Amino acid sequence: MTQKVAVLGTGKIGEALLSGMIRAGWAPADLLVTARRPERAEELRTRYGVEAVSNADAAKRADTLILAAKPQDMGRLLDELAPHITADRLVISAAAGITTASIEERLGDGVPVVRVMPNTPVLVDEGMSVISAGSHASAADLAHTEEIFGAVGKTLRVPESQQDACTALSGSGPAYFFYLVEAMTDAGILLGLPRDKAHDLIVQSAIGAAVMLRDSGEHPVRLRENVTSPAGTTISAIRELEKHGVRAALIAALEAARDRSRALASGSNS
Repeated sequence: MTQKVAVLGTGKIGEALLSGMIRAGWAPADLLVTARRPERAEELRTRYGVEAVSNADAAKRADTLILAAKPQDMGRLLDELAPHITADRLVISAAAGITTASIEERLGDGVPVVRVMPNTPVLVDEGMSVISAGSHASAADLAHTEEIFGAVGKTLRVPESQQDACTALSGSGPAYFFYLVEAMTDAGILLGLPRDKAHDLIVQSAIGAAVMLRDSGEHPVRLRENVTSPAGTTISAIRELEKHGVRAALIAALEAARDRSRALASGSNS
């Protein structure tokens, strides 16, 4: 039987997921989308050939509902969906900090819920999506979620208790790399390079380093040591990084991101 999948709140991440699913072989006729603005809904319908519907209609018709709304909009969205969702539906939440227990409580009746934390590289099919099962979700529900999010990158299953840590590492992770590239570009300019050349050098170095980390099987310490010659340029730079506490600052930054994720889950906005 054909499964219908609805993406609710189709912003950048939702659209990336939608387009990835179509490239992976989902038929547009089996996909539904919702959007807050009518012109956005029409844009998605025209661009992808999918049907744009209301949230309530999506809940009635889709077998799987992917909630891609912002965390602050989730309460309103769940209120719209609750009267129409039955236990034979699968609800996948991609909202940061929203627990499966809180969604289950709003929906009731044993509805299976899976929580996913994707990151922005899903926009280029290189995302990392971390998946956790709610209390009613089955192994088949998790496999179906992996199939969907596998269309835009890699997936990883973790217990929900680890979601806040994963949010700090991979959910927010791309921003740390962008921040590092920004700082290195400024350094390149200080050293006398034009901005565009500094940018190209750093971006290609980042791509190459990432591929080596992924494909070599080597520990990052070993890869770093391979670049670090005795009394050379690299060890001089590493000494300065250690002197300025960069490693400790990164650890503290990730702890702060984890703590903020926990605060969002508890409903705190401060």
